[in-house]
Amino acid sequence: MCGIAGFLRTPVTPQREAHQAWAEAMGQAIIHRGPDAGDTWLDDHIALSHRRLSILDLSEAGNQPMVSASGRYVIAFNGEIYNYQALKADLEQQGQTFRTRTDTEVLLTLYELHGPDCLAFLNGMFAIAIWDRQTHQLFLARDRLGKKPLYYYECDGQFAFASEIKALLPAPFVRKDIRHDAIRDYFAYQYIPDPKTIYRHVYKLPPGFWMLIDGSRAKQSRYWDVSFADQSSRSETELAEGLHELIDDAVRLRMVSDVPLGAFLSGGVDSSAVVGLMAGHSDRPVTTCSIGFDSSRFDEVQWARQVAEQFGTDHHEFTVRENVADSLEDIARYFDEPFADPSFVPTYFVSQLARQKVTVALAGDGGDENFAGYSKYNTDQTENRLRSLFPGPLRRALFPALARMGSGLPGPFRKAGSLLDTLSVEADEGFYRTNCFFRPALWDELAIGELERETRSYDPGEQTRELYRRADAGDHLSRILYTDIKSYLPGDILVKVDRMSMANSLETRAPLLDYRVVEYAASIPSALKLCGTEKKHILKKAFDRMLTEDILYRKKMGFSVPLAQWLCQELKPLAARMFTATDSVLANWFDMGGIQRLWQSHLGGNYRYTQELWSLLSFGLWCQQWMES
Repeated sequence: MCGIAGFLRTPVTPQREAHQAWAEAMGQAIIHRGPDAGDTWLDDHIALSHRRLSILDLSEAGNQPMVSASGRYVIAFNGEIYNYQALKADLEQQGQTFRTRTDTEVLLTLYELHGPDCLAFLNGMFAIAIWDRQTHQLFLARDRLGKKPLYYYECDGQFAFASEIKALLPAPFVRKDIRHDAIRDYFAYQYIPDPKTIYRHVYKLPPGFWMLIDGSRAKQSRYWDVSFADQSSRSETELAEGLHELIDDAVRLRMVSDVPLGAFLSGGVDSSAVVGLMAGHSDRPVTTCSIGFDSSRFDEVQWARQVAEQFGTDHHEFTVRENVADSLEDIARYFDEPFADPSFVPTYFVSQLARQKVTVALAGDGGDENFAGYSKYNTDQTENRLRSLFPGPLRRALFPALARMGSGLPGPFRKAGSLLDTLSVEADEGFYRTNCFFRPALWDELAIGELERETRSYDPGEQTRELYRRADAGDHLSRILYTDIKSYLPGDILVKVDRMSMANSLETRAPLLDYRVVEYAASIPSALKLCGTEKKHILKKAFDRMLTEDILYRKKMGFSVPLAQWLCQELKPLAARMFTATDSVLANWFDMGGIQRLWQSHLGGNYRYTQELWSLLSFGLWCQQWMES
């Protein structure tokens, strides 16, 4: 696992020493991603920088940037190609020879033979930069699901790229203009969806895309998408058996490593299945790591302990207590743009714990999005069935007025008002409203100044609706699963895991996000994923001979945190300064009187706006750490 960065050199030779220094500074900014080695490579047209976390072929022969045997191509690569050994064997049969044991050299050879079409051969997670010294073209690519990040800057004829935004900033030509609609996106989603970032001229390359830049123009192309069009007619038993075999192979591929390897273990179905399969492929106890909380409502360590005992793992635990207040500001700095999924805190600590034991950890990410594991899917399915009971004209004419009446009432009436608001719109908009964290009315109340003016007519929900409409699926559940696979998964879940693991120089691998598993899951009928009210039915069926019933069928807790409690206790001094100080950075964007009313209400025991307050706190921390610096 590594970090990459680079920029096109314009103008060229007169600034070589300065450009060398810029490239080195870009690499130094992401040294946490690759503390084992680092180097730069320059010619008259490009500068490349690489930081290495050694996983395969620990010798210097595996260092990057790496030049191809022909001398034509130079690669800077972040990630792992899990099937590289099979690819290498095929290439050797074709007469190719190799100098190293790395997947990097296999990837470079494939590109030399096939160009962008080489991506179809790869099973892995990756962000790739390949420079063609003959044509002066830069090729960039990101893996199918977006496990590895890739940002690029494009403005005023300048182009740069990097694994993290912080690695772009040392280049003096990079402008840091703030994008106001991205701030609105952040408060709606708790992250900024691709291709936007918080900066106007910095973009994310979307998952499943490649990009070709020749200095005068850039073009993008999608090389992969997941399809729900072809639904399997196989029996439930056959589908479950096929799923088990496929995930087992995905785990096996991800256990190739020249350094110590372990797993995150929550005691849920996903991580427990991964650990069980790992145990079957290992001749020694699997190292497992779990995070607990003081609050019993959020603590899952007893379940993780049970799975660890079942499979005889070398198990380790850490409890998040006072660590939150002491560490939050430092942890949040690893996000280069606003990010408000509070589970990044335990993800950081479980990564920190794991890194003390291993360099690579397998995780259960992807199970919920592939197999309908979130409670929101059940809620949205129910709402969509209710929506179908009422004629569209009636819903659109009557329900909004009833919803407004309910919104000002307490308890159940307010919930009924929220439901009526969701039912008043069509399914795509309903899914957005169900999952929108910062409602328009609250935004209109709090946003001020230029932020308010620039976002007055902007609707962040269009991104959700566009994905929902794009899904080639015949049912509502498949459409919302597609929407989350293309947005929430790469924008939130995978960002959280990548930044928090890489902050600790730990590589994470997700077998349930093997693209073969994702494509197979998309072919499984929705009724076998959300079966009545039972979530992830087919996944549980696939592992019912491996996992105990209490692990398979206990109530899902998710990787949640005691957020309301944190704001009232551990984080109260930090939050109070952010929400009440006259010089708070939030005052540049929001009405402080309105924020203080929400804060006082929370301290009084009304936790209705817990997530909104956390969003404001996280945004304020980002402003302090990145705008002021």
